[in-house]
Amino acid sequence: MKRLKIVGVMGSGQRGHEDLSLSLGEMLARLGVHLLTGGGSGVMRSVSKGFRSVAQRQGLTLGILPGLTGNGAPESPPGYPNDHVELVIRTHLPGRGAEGGTERSRNAINIATADAVVVLPGGAGTASEAGLAQRFRKPVIGLGGGGEAQGVAQAESLEQIEQFLRAVL
Repeated sequence: MKRLKIVGVMGSGQRGHEDLSLSLGEMLARLGVHLLTGGGSGVMRSVSKGFRSVAQRQGLTLGILPGLTGNGAPESPPGYPNDHVELVIRTHLPGRGAEGGTERSRNAINIATADAVVVLPGGAGTASEAGLAQRFRKPVIGLGGGGEAQGVAQAESLEQIEQFLRAVL
């Protein structure tokens, strides 16, 4: 069995940005990679939905989930995983907060696991992931202004994203 590359898509957990994320997910599925997200709503759900809509795909949708700690095993918060995640990776790490930009965060697991990263518009968590991608020297590109404030190079189209990924993977 051939090991497929993993492309992480980072973006808003609130807004789906369907105009960008659905077609991005479809393109990634046709590219023959696994899709990695944080497994929640917003962009994570929309890009996974687009990815899964491609019938003849090789890759899976991976979701690295936050965990609520308490007594016993960590539990995922409500809404995790979204209904398009095929491979669930549970963690004991919080989903957001001040620790999001550190090497000891769930965001760091997302970035460290990905072979390349695409950043869509999002909030503080997305910004921390864009910064971690640069710090970890992962190939990273933004779309729709995602990661722009962190100095991430921007693509103007899905075709440019595909060219970038083919070159770095």
